[in-house]
Parts: sequence; structure tokens; C-alpha cells
Amino acid sequence: MQTIQVEVPSVLAAALGGNRRLEAHMPVGSSVRNLLDELDEAYPLFARRVRDERGQVRRYVNIFIGPDNIRSLQGLESVLPAGSTVMIMQSVAGG
Repeated sequence: MQTIQVEVPSVLAAALGGNRRLEAHMPVGSSVRNLLDELDEAYPLFARRVRDERGQVRRYVNIFIGPDNIRSLQGLESVLPAGSTVMIMQSVAGG
């Protein structure tokens, strides 16, 4: 097992039970999809905020492994290196 740090901005914290930071214990070789599946099971509201009905990351959500956006990697199939930090950000619009 490896530990993955998950961080979200305050706009998503309520969907994670008020947590802005979590530790996820995942098998070695796990992907972003595996991580989201684990979070979705524990926090169903979070699942609806981050992924659409097809299980894809919503257009206005960005997920980073360290400094790299998964959209420039292998998307949901991006492998999580041991000890990595995953930041899940939701765009906020306003004017």
C-alpha cells in the first residue's frame, strides 16, 4: 500500500465531510480513477461534484498529480506515484 495525499479547495471541502486534506491508502500502481472510486464510495456528494454520469471528470474540474494536470498525462488512467499529492480543483466563476 502507498499513501496518497488528497487536497481540495474550500469550495469542495464540504463534499469531503469538511476536509480540505485527506490521506488515501491505495495499492501500488493505482490510477486516478481508482482514487476517485475510493473517494466516491466514501463521499457520494463529492462524486457528483467531480465526475459526470459517465464517470468522466467534469469539464470545470482539474486534477493535478503534483504540478501536472492529468489532462496532459493519461487522464483518469494516470498512475499515482507513491507519496504523491493529488489536488482536485473546481473552477469558480463570478463577476
